[in-house]
Amino acid sequence: MKIAVVGATGLVGGVMLRVLEERGFADNEIIAAASPKSVGKQIPFADRELTVVSVDDAIAMRPDFAIFSAGAAASRQYAPLFAAAGTTVIDNSSAWRKDADKPLVVPEINIDVVTPDDRIIANPNCSTIQMVLALSGLHRQYRIKRLVISTYQSITGTGIKAVHQLQEEEAWHAAEVVKAGHEVPTQLDAMGPHSQAYHYQIFRNLFPHGGDFQDDGYTTEEQKLVDETRKILRDPDIAVTATVARVPVVGGHSEAVNVEFYNEFDIDEARRIIATTPGVVLYDDPGRLQYPMPVMSEDRDEVFVGRVRRDLSQPKTLNLWVVADNLRKGAATNAIQIMEKLVTG
Repeated sequence: MKIAVVGATGLVGGVMLRVLEERGFADNEIIAAASPKSVGKQIPFADRELTVVSVDDAIAMRPDFAIFSAGAAASRQYAPLFAAAGTTVIDNSSAWRKDADKPLVVPEINIDVVTPDDRIIANPNCSTIQMVLALSGLHRQYRIKRLVISTYQSITGTGIKAVHQLQEEEAWHAAEVVKAGHEVPTQLDAMGPHSQAYHYQIFRNLFPHGGDFQDDGYTTEEQKLVDETRKILRDPDIAVTATVARVPVVGGHSEAVNVEFYNEFDIDEARRIIATTPGVVLYDDPGRLQYPMPVMSEDRDEVFVGRVRRDLSQPKTLNLWVVADNLRKGAATNAIQIMEKLVTG
C-alpha cells in the first residue's frame, strides 16, 4: 500500500509514524506530508529516512490512505482533494466529526458504519475514544441513561507548544529556586519569554479549560464528549454533561465517569464486561493500591479502567476511572486501527 501521513512533523504525526512501524507497515510506501515550512526535512522511519513533501505533492501521488493530523482547517481544505483522487482519508481533527454523512469510528465499537463509498472517516476526540471504549460493553448490556464526566487531560493534547511551555516554566522555577535559595512562587507574568500555549501557567497548576468557550458556558472540548458519545454509541438520547480540566501531565488523559443506566446491574458482571471489552484493561484492586494512572498508560495502546464502584447516592449508577495515552489510542493508534480493519475486513 501507499500511505500518507499528513502533519507528519507534528506531535501526533510523529506518533502515527511510530505506530505504523510497530504495527507492521514499515515495508509499505510511506509518504510524509506537512506544511511548506517543513518540506524537504528528513524524518527517521524504520530503517530509512522519509523526505517531507507538500500536501499537494502527496495528493498527486494518489496514496491508498491518508491519515491526517494537521488541524481542522487543513483537513477541510485537503481531505476532499485526497478523496477526489480515490484516497481514503482518516482524519484526526474536529473537521468532520459532526457531519451526519461522515462515519465517526472507534473500530472495536462501530467499524460497521463505514461503507465502501466512504472516502473521509473521522477519528474521534481523544477523551471520547477512551471513554466510549470503556463504556461500550456496559451500554450494550444495561443501556446508558446519563453520563457525568470530569476529565484531567494531559498537556500533550494541546500539542508540542504546550509541552515547551511546561518545560520552560519548570526550568524557570528551578533557576529561581537556586537564585533565591528557597521556594518561590511561579507566576507566568513574572517569567521571561515562553511559548504560552495557555493563558495561565501549567506548572504546579491546573485549569478547568480545554478548547474554546461557547455561549452556554461549556467549552468545545466538553461539547465533543456530548456529541461524539451519542454518535459513536448510536444513542441520541444519552444525557451527557462534562467538565474538562488541563493538568501538568505529559502522558495520558484521565477521566472520572459517573454512569447512570436504565437497567439495574450486578457489580461483578459489570467488572467482567469491562475486563472482556477488546482494548480495555481492568486494573482495579484498591486493597493493593492498584488503579490506573497516566504514567502507566504512556506509550501503551490499551484503555485502563479502575475504581469501579456503585454510586451509593442513587440507583443503577456506576463510577469509573478511565486512563489512556491520548496520543496513541486517543489519536494515532485508533486511526491506524481503522485503516487495518478496512484493509483486512
